Formats: sequence, C-alpha cells, structure tokens
Amino acid sequence: MSSENADAGNENSAPVWDVVVVGAGPAGASAAYAAAVAGRRVLLLEKAELPRYKTCGGGIIGPSRDALPPGFELPLQDRVHAVTFSLNGRFARTRRSKRMLFGLVNRPEFDAGLVEQAQKAGAELRTGVTVSRVEQHGTAVPDRRTVAVVLADGEVVLARAVVGADGSASRIGAHVGVKTDQVDLGLEVEIPVPRTVAEDWAGRVLIDWGPLPGSYGWVFPKGDTLTVGVISARGEGTVTKRYLEDFVARLGLAGFEPAISSGHLTRCRSDDSPLSRGRVLVCGDAAGLLEPWTREGISFALRSGRLAGEWAVRIAEAGDAVDARRQALNYAFAIKAGLGVEMAVGRRMLALFEKRPGLLHATITGFRPAWRAFSDITRGATTLAGLVRTSPVARRALEALDRRQ
Repeated sequence: MSSENADAGNENSAPVWDVVVVGAGPAGASAAYAAAVAGRRVLLLEKAELPRYKTCGGGIIGPSRDALPPGFELPLQDRVHAVTFSLNGRFARTRRSKRMLFGLVNRPEFDAGLVEQAQKAGAELRTGVTVSRVEQHGTAVPDRRTVAVVLADGEVVLARAVVGADGSASRIGAHVGVKTDQVDLGLEVEIPVPRTVAEDWAGRVLIDWGPLPGSYGWVFPKGDTLTVGVISARGEGTVTKRYLEDFVARLGLAGFEPAISSGHLTRCRSDDSPLSRGRVLVCGDAAGLLEPWTREGISFALRSGRLAGEWAVRIAEAGDAVDARRQALNYAFAIKAGLGVEMAVGRRMLALFEKRPGLLHATITGFRPAWRAFSDITRGATTLAGLVRTSPVARRALEALDRRQ
C-alpha cells in the first residue's frame, strides 16, 4: 500500500484512507470512482483476481447506461432489438423495436472496465484481499473518526469511511445489519454454439415465464455464446435445476456442452433494512438493492454505488459522530426516494406475476401500450416507478391488477 495515497498521520500510525470500498463489482467500482473523482484518497479491495466470472445475464438497460462514468465505452456483445416472450414454452410471441432496447455484456470485461475507470480517477486497487470484518470501536481503531477494516491475514486498513459492496453474502452487510425478505436462486450456463445457431439469436432475447411462482428463464446472445439461465425462489433448488435442464432441452441446446455452469443467490432488502452503521455504508447486492420482479441488479448497483461514493466523501469529512450520522441518513433518504420507490413497484409486479403469469404474458404480448412501456423502461426513457407515477393509465391498470390478485 502506498502511503503517498493515504494520510500518514504521525510516524507510528498506519495510513488512513478517506474511503475504503470493499468489493470491485459494479457497485464498488462506481463508489470508488465517485469518491476518487471528488479528489479523495480511495482504496478499492477485491478478494478475487480481475477479471472474474459472475453469474449474471449481463443485460445493460437504460438506467445502467445512464449511470456509467462519462466516456465509458460499453463492451457490448450484442444489441437487442427484439424480445420473444413465452409462457413455460408455450404461446411464444416476438415483439420488435426499431430502436435498441438494451445491450448485452460479458461481466468480466464490463466489471474490469469499471474498475479501470475508478483507477484512472485516482482510486488504488488491491486484489486477492479478503476482508474478515470491520471495527468501529476497540483497540484497532485509533479514534472515533476512523473505521478499521480487518483483512483475513490480520492486516488492518484504516479509513474515514467504508463502503460495503461485497455482494449478496456481504460481510459488511452483516456488520450493518442488512435484512432481506426475498431470496432467489439463479442458475445459469454459458453455451458456445455454432455460427448458424448464433445468427438465429443475434439481436433477440427470449424471456420465458416459468412453471414455479415468480420464476422465469432467459436466453441472452453474446456472439458465439448463449447465456441461458433461470431464477426462482430459494428452497426450490431441485425443481429450479430441472426447469433449467428442460428449458435448455426445449431450446434445442442440450447437445452443446456449456463452458460454464454456475449458481447465485439474490437477496432483496426488507423495507426497514438499514443502509448504514456509523461510518459504514452498503450499496448494491450488499445492501439487498435490486428489482424484486426481474431481479435486475446492475442498474441498482451502479446507481447506489455512485450515491454511496458521494456520501462516503461527506462522511469522511464529518468531524464527529453526529455529523457522520446526518450524512448517512441523507444517503439512506436518497436511496429510498429513488431505488426504494422502484423496488416497491417491483414487489407489486412480482406479487401479480406469481399469481397471474398468464395475464401478464397476455398483456405484454397483446396490449401495445404495455409493450411500449416495457420498451421505454429498458431503454431508460422511464422507470417502472416513474411510469406508475406519471401515467394515469399505468397507475389504474396496476391498481386494477392488484385487485384481481
């Protein structure tokens, strides 16, 4: 660690960083970038070596694109202009758009690019580093303005503020006391396919409303590879695995050997879940921030990460616990006023989808305004919450669907 980038204090003290970010996914990289751009001394810690694989469809919708650092070049593998919807393999219908709906990326390249942006802004990166815990009191903490980040090998890193972006099994989230009320299991395979198969999928994704309540599957084309996955509530592991196997077979892809098979738990925060503790903030998956219906997390990671980085700077500057607490509450308010509202609408959509998947399928494939709303949301012209807030038709439709559940 370079003391040039940290406040050395006195001769016998460890250097103190303004902001330490734990986890170098989209949330952590965004937080590190935001804090570094503000001119602060930032250390970004990542347990893996980069680039690394992440179970994720890799869809970049409008809100994700709009939250990227200025000048960031998306490493797009494909541009989506069409969506085929099916209901557990039946009633397939394809809807098309002249304008790009969203882009598809491979997460290793995308995440590494975001980290590079944070480094260019001045953040220092350390990989292969596992954080075991954070301490805000005790012998490792020199004063009340400092947080001790304790690494697995016993090394202590000191910071004025800490951002936890270490994923859905977050140790920083455990310190903050993050609570979740929805846990889902995602299973995914990366299937290399011949050019003739790849060409058939180019520019088009498949979304299949699945056989389990709240489940769905997807096919995302990325050049000569198809990302195929399913997601459903945790506790249905065997049935979820069977859904994926049946889904792959139904698509005529069972004869191709997957290059990667992986699984991942997603966790949605409960409404009363904390977003901070002392000088420690959480964002992205570590905070349980994702859209409950689609389980889309990249845009939530990018947006919450940027906010966490900005407010971590303010917390780092706070001279006492009262001021630090005020800034942390401001961060929580910003999250709840934006992403929290989107999550609330997403929960309503999930509740509807769990009980009436056929109704949802018929609406989105057969009702032009519903397809137009889907297109607007994926392109970033609006959000699910914004649509309900600004469109009387959408609001009345959702209220009517709520009553029919």
